[in-house]
Amino acid sequence: MVRIRTMTEDDIDAVAEIRVGGWRTAYAGLVPQGHLDAMDAAEDAARHRRLFRLNGGLQRVNLVAESADGVAGWACYGPCRDADATDGDGELYALYVRPDLIGTGAGRALCTAVTEGAAARGFRRMLLWVLEGNHRARAFYTHAGFVPDGSEQPYEVAGVSVPEVRYAMPLPVT
Repeated sequence: MVRIRTMTEDDIDAVAEIRVGGWRTAYAGLVPQGHLDAMDAAEDAARHRRLFRLNGGLQRVNLVAESADGVAGWACYGPCRDADATDGDGELYALYVRPDLIGTGAGRALCTAVTEGAAARGFRRMLLWVLEGNHRARAFYTHAGFVPDGSEQPYEVAGVSVPEVRYAMPLPVT
């Protein structure tokens, strides 16, 4: 059983571990292994702690999925940052689940909470960017109701091009 709740500052270390583990699992073979090996959860936590304090929870919404074993996943969303975005566009900035819990429903629960929360905040459409070669994530988002909208952008990690594609989902008006 997974419970979704608003992230607190006390969750940041667990979220950093999930994010680093998520990168190492999802992007193995897509980005340079040296980059993945060099990722440090403590550094990631320090960066997230600064962002969390600056944001004050006003623009970005951070959610965690919590299981009996603690924090199982994390998602973050808010206004879309794309140049072609409208005022009604939200963006899923990140969604990661502990690698050992992929396929347990934690990601699905987070994605549902994100889309429901975004609709309740008045967003009419949710957008996200995913690495073109990340077939598992692309299948996950397709199953959740997102579809590629034809937009692509270059993305580079440690000098290697890993292009991204954008997915979109209309949200119900609440």
